[in-house]
Amino acid sequence: MAANIEIAKTEVETIIEKAELIYAQNFPAITCFERAIFFSWGCIIGDCTFCYMSTQPAEKKPTETKRSTESILAEFILAKNLGWDIGFFTGGIGVFTPSEIEFLLRSAVEITEEKIWLSVGALSTPLIKKYLPYIKGVVGSTETINPVLHKKVCPSKPLQPYEKMFVEAKKLNLLTAMTFIVGMGEVNSDLTLLIDFIKKYQIDKIHVYGLIPQEGTMFQCHKPPTKEEQAWWIAQLRIACPKLDIQCGVWEDRMERVSYLLKAGANSVSKFRATALFGTSVARELELQAKKAGRQFQGTVTKLPDIDWNKEVEKLSFDSTLKKNILRKLNEYLAVMRKNITKNSN
Repeated sequence: MAANIEIAKTEVETIIEKAELIYAQNFPAITCFERAIFFSWGCIIGDCTFCYMSTQPAEKKPTETKRSTESILAEFILAKNLGWDIGFFTGGIGVFTPSEIEFLLRSAVEITEEKIWLSVGALSTPLIKKYLPYIKGVVGSTETINPVLHKKVCPSKPLQPYEKMFVEAKKLNLLTAMTFIVGMGEVNSDLTLLIDFIKKYQIDKIHVYGLIPQEGTMFQCHKPPTKEEQAWWIAQLRIACPKLDIQCGVWEDRMERVSYLLKAGANSVSKFRATALFGTSVARELELQAKKAGRQFQGTVTKLPDIDWNKEVEKLSFDSTLKKNILRKLNEYLAVMRKNITKNSN
């Protein structure tokens, strides 16, 4: 990978200039933060060699890693009122039952007043139909499409079921999205495989993440990809697929690269811990990076709107106990966010 990237570095600025122009021809000069809302921190597969879920204690059942219903729904309320897009609703495979997922999707749609992207593994056609009233599209956690590398990083999560899901989703007029992680051992020549995959399955959106080395995984000592490496993939995809929705995943220690990745052709930004870091200098930097790239940042990660949060909860159709618990959890989140704002006001 390193040798290929050294070649790309000599060309990356030219590639980015071309990608930025193509973006401007196909999209408005805006960007936003996309929140992926997780419902669990465990997974019945649990052997993807890059994933923190693979480091969970063997004796801990994945079903014990569920978030509470109230915390999930409180986060949807925050996302709606702070102008965050929902990147997707996701969690460990096999942790929630289909009926539980359906309830949460239905609840999320009531809160956000829009359908949701769903990423819960390779869905069968009956399950896609079950969730159809609540979802705008399905996300395949494909991670990489190099067949040799994929077997190494996702030994129990083959591509074929996702490919079938994409085909079936299109038959039902759903959007499709996939994930791609830069820094796990891909080479630049994999670009052709990726573009062919996107075109073959009519992928509408791709989430291009940079590897976050997780302690306890085989990648724990790996260096994260450079901004040039991540930008190279984004720019090449923008050039090859002008109308593709590209999201760049950027961890909090990589905020300085946001403008670079947006200029490379990304539409939006994710992976920011928006509730924990709301109103901090890191959050301000995210918004400044958007401005630096010539984009208007939609929504906010720095200022709380003047909203009656009680009314936001009370207007929902849930039973009184659930609404009480949602409001309690919502106030816990808001307390942290207000504390951050006060602490970082100077």
